[in-house]
Amino acid sequence: MNYEGKNLLKFPFIKVKSLIFLLLILTSTVMTLSFLPYVRAETTKISIVPITGKVGTIVLLDANMSTVNASYIIFFDVNFLLNGTAIGHDLNVSFAIPDAVVGNHTVKVSNVASGENATTTFTVVTDYSLNVSVPTLPQQLQEGDPVPINVNITGGDISALYVANVTVKTPNNSSYSNLMNVTLSSSGNYSTTVNYPENFSSGANTNFTGNYQVFFNDLLATAAFHVGLTKSSEYHRFQTVDIKAVRELSENVNITITGTNVFNSENVTAGNVTGIVQYVNWAVPSNASIGNYTVSITSLSSVKVPTDVQNFTVPGYSVNITTLNLAEEIVAKVAFQVLENGTSVGDRPSDSQGLVFLMLEVGNYTRQAYYRNTKVGEDTFSVAGETLANFSCSLTNLRITVKDEADNILPQVKLFWTPDNQTLITDINGTASVHSLLPNATYTLNASRYDIPFNITTITQLPATAWFDVPIICPTLTLRVNVTNANRQPINNALVKVQELMGGLYYQGNTVDGVVALNCTLGRYTVGVYANGIKLNETTVDLNETIVNLPINCGLYGLDISVKVVDYFGQAIPNVNVTLQRTGMQDSRIAGSDGLVAFNNIVGGNLQVTVRLSGQSEPCVVMTNFVDSSKTIEIKIDKYALLAGMLVETSQLLTAILIVLIVVLFLVLEIIRRRRHKPRESEKLKSE
Repeated sequence: MNYEGKNLLKFPFIKVKSLIFLLLILTSTVMTLSFLPYVRAETTKISIVPITGKVGTIVLLDANMSTVNASYIIFFDVNFLLNGTAIGHDLNVSFAIPDAVVGNHTVKVSNVASGENATTTFTVVTDYSLNVSVPTLPQQLQEGDPVPINVNITGGDISALYVANVTVKTPNNSSYSNLMNVTLSSSGNYSTTVNYPENFSSGANTNFTGNYQVFFNDLLATAAFHVGLTKSSEYHRFQTVDIKAVRELSENVNITITGTNVFNSENVTAGNVTGIVQYVNWAVPSNASIGNYTVSITSLSSVKVPTDVQNFTVPGYSVNITTLNLAEEIVAKVAFQVLENGTSVGDRPSDSQGLVFLMLEVGNYTRQAYYRNTKVGEDTFSVAGETLANFSCSLTNLRITVKDEADNILPQVKLFWTPDNQTLITDINGTASVHSLLPNATYTLNASRYDIPFNITTITQLPATAWFDVPIICPTLTLRVNVTNANRQPINNALVKVQELMGGLYYQGNTVDGVVALNCTLGRYTVGVYANGIKLNETTVDLNETIVNLPINCGLYGLDISVKVVDYFGQAIPNVNVTLQRTGMQDSRIAGSDGLVAFNNIVGGNLQVTVRLSGQSEPCVVMTNFVDSSKTIEIKIDKYALLAGMLVETSQLLTAILIVLIVVLFLVLEIIRRRRHKPRESEKLKSE
């Protein structure tokens, strides 16, 4: 007992010491880990495309994040570049490389939430560029104009010494330079603008017409600019042509302008201080055609190489015309012709959108439109600039509406249209349309339903209106339906329903002496005969003559049906209640002594026969028969047998018969046994 008590006291003490030891181990582990360097999880993929390029290059950065929809920051070296949110685990972003010196640079992606980082490298290469400031086309530089040239370096090496040599080569193969020391910014950039010819070596000029080449330290970068005689390379009619050239002081020159239907020549003297020839005394005439014209300046006293020759263009204005019919619908394939002073200056067909694209100069014009080799319109119009206009062609739309004599619209009517040999179909509203027809022409429409022709309409002298309506009436014909029963006798007061196959038209009537006449629109119909809501027969008829006679024999109507009820042995069961029924009809009768029940003038088909025994409310037999002729239906009730005028269940009768047979068999066997026993007793008495 004492030993057990000591163990009970010692056990909790051991547990306390173990717990204290475990806590000491955990505390030591936590403190040790807290002094270890923090290690961040790295992404498994990061890439940048391309991996090298100049400042401003658009790159695509791909990376995967360890957390979903993580917020990220992208650094270029140590500088913030951009931030955003990843989609799922994927980071896909594009950006431009910022200003940086030549060499390798670190691109870092940082996960804001988890602190994870991933890096890749992009290599910046030095880029040299030239940008010449020139007027926006069609404006251009003229002889004697100054030209600003912008010189740029990006991604340079800040530890290197750069010297920029910008050289301009003129059309006469002379070269002029500007040599300058370059001081890069801390990010390796340099940019300055030098003016040509002002800041270039002695003799630099823009005195020649043609192309000037610009070079940065030979071929580190190149550019070009063009100097001409005119202030613009394009002029429209009535605009003054501004011509400027540099010649010798007080030099007499001849300025000639030539082109189609144009020739102008005038002598001009260059300035006695600047040598500038400025000529603004000539404007493009009103009869100038669209095309190229030449300006040349020559002198009798000297020859300038290259010569002062330049082309300029009379381009015309963009004129877009939409061809429409009188209903303001677009019309394609209209031959469109534009005349100026009786001369064609534009010949175009309208496209599928009815558009005609032309270039026309300032002036007054005549427009003519032809459709299928017939003139459908002519008018005059003026052009003073960019033009959008409509042109109305004398083309008419035709709308055909087909109805019957009762004003019912008729869909799905075929209309064969000539001379185009086109088949039209009336829509759900009974209409069909033909668009953009030539007026004063003859057209023919041949109308039919179910391929049964019923109307020919000829249209002559179609008026020039937006829409011309043509009504067509489908005739009414007589359908005479003769209804007979199974005995070929007329059925009186039968309901005849006539429904068009397309479902639009409906007629009905009741027979008198088996006949009903209905006035129906030409077409194809389903004809059904009904009596007391029961469909007796149905057929289809084409109504395509003035009077159509349709005989319909209802072989299921007027049948004489007898029902005979017999027992297990085929004996007639009298006094049973027999009910004959089908949709819309039910008749009950009591069978006579012969077990027969007669039903007259019955509608055949699926008939249900119900038999109830005398004195019983529940049916004994329920069966369905398809009846298509007069006949006797025999119903055998196996459950009963007629015995002495009484119905006995067959099972009970058989049991009674079996018992009787067993008793008879027993009696027979007993008789036989006794007969055998008597001879034996006689023989025994004799032996004694």
